[in-house]
Amino acid sequence: MLRNRYDPLNLFEYIPALSMTMDPTLAQIDILLDDDLIFQQVRTDLSRRYPQTLSNGRPSTPVEVILRLLVLKHLHGWSYEQTEQFVSDSLVLRQFCRVYAQKVPDDTTLLRWANLIQPATLHTLLDHVVHLAQELKVTRGRKLRVDGTVVETNIRYPVDSTLLGDGVRVLTRILRRAKQLVGNTGDTGDLLARARVKRSVFRDRTRSIRRDMKTLMDVARQRGKEASAKLKAAYTRVIAVTQAMVAQAKEAKELLKLQEYREGDEGQIETGIGIGQTPGILRLVHRLVHQLDTFVPRIEQVIAQTTMRVLHGESVCASEKIVSLFEPHTAIIRKGKLGKRVEFGRVLWLDEVEGGIVSGYRVLVGSPAEDGQVRPSLEHHHALFGKPPRLFAADRGVYSPKVEQQVIDEGVLHVVMPKPGAKSQARVAHERQRWFWRGRNWRSGIEGRISVLKRRHKLDRCLYHGDDGMERWVGWGVIAHDLHKIAHTLVA
Repeated sequence: MLRNRYDPLNLFEYIPALSMTMDPTLAQIDILLDDDLIFQQVRTDLSRRYPQTLSNGRPSTPVEVILRLLVLKHLHGWSYEQTEQFVSDSLVLRQFCRVYAQKVPDDTTLLRWANLIQPATLHTLLDHVVHLAQELKVTRGRKLRVDGTVVETNIRYPVDSTLLGDGVRVLTRILRRAKQLVGNTGDTGDLLARARVKRSVFRDRTRSIRRDMKTLMDVARQRGKEASAKLKAAYTRVIAVTQAMVAQAKEAKELLKLQEYREGDEGQIETGIGIGQTPGILRLVHRLVHQLDTFVPRIEQVIAQTTMRVLHGESVCASEKIVSLFEPHTAIIRKGKLGKRVEFGRVLWLDEVEGGIVSGYRVLVGSPAEDGQVRPSLEHHHALFGKPPRLFAADRGVYSPKVEQQVIDEGVLHVVMPKPGAKSQARVAHERQRWFWRGRNWRSGIEGRISVLKRRHKLDRCLYHGDDGMERWVGWGVIAHDLHKIAHTLVA
């Protein structure tokens, strides 16, 4: 049963000798989180964990505690384990999270609850936090600056050979579980009997792929005319092992489907299981079939791109490449940085208003052109503040005559977008105006904002999984930043 709160308890009253108080900024965040709309938005998502979460079951970790633990986690950039440890050891943090003298929830418990919060909810929460900043006069929405950055996914540097090796390793692990499942369920007909005899369906190719990968890495260090031919031969063997593993996975999938059909019939006939209820064995079969449906197409895509690039010498478009079996949404992004010419992750587009408040964010698909993000930013700003900004600032990568005119048509009084390349005398005179160079200097502040988000709130690398995980990671980081900025401004 979903609980809202623990009974209030002031821990500081029980230890008066310590004279314990919260940090002023943390105390102000504590007041901001008392907002009922923020509480209700999170509660709505958590109530969907099970059909009867609100009414049945044992008492859960209260919604208020979960909300404050997640904010605290992303406020300091802690892991779930660190959050549990630090809150358990601190009376101040116990009071802030409203845990009081109760047990702090385990890191795994907090993780399961956190995964229920939807990306759309985080966008709604951020809009409400911006409204709070406006009500408290931290910002008025008169200025808007935009910029993009990259949030890396938690993957190692992608190489075709390691992707193939990962594919064999993953499929081997799935087939090992499938073998135990199929082998312990009795006779399922001639097909299953033949599969038990034919051990190649569940053959473990881990040793083969490790040996071939070692050979490939040794050959890759060589130089000379013969090295290229040896490299192709080594890649050919690795691809052959991976293809054989994919063939085994497809055959094992058919066996699992046969087992799924048999278990479904027996479950309904013998145990009277209704719709939406499956025995444990059937759930395991469903899970393995789903895993095979997920990974086999990805591994086949890796085989195809490796064959084209290495064996046939053809280039593969970056948008068509897969660089991770576990984070397939990862894009190849070239920002032209000297330190990192190529980054692997997602493009994050940020809108910031005066007062240091990040008013909006968007996690983009692929690596789209920056000029296409101006209109959505202005529309979102208008929806939040009810009017366009007086000043709009962006870097030269966003500039085009069409985009500049679009911003003017939206009602923006001052448009600060330096033109790249050669400039006419009229353009030079335009950009030398006092309001223009002051706006350009103000725009550069968003680079510092991005640095703070990456260093303090860990938006440099996403440790969550999938599209929704990326949205949650970014959303909580931005919300925690805005709450801290509002609190710091009010305290100052």
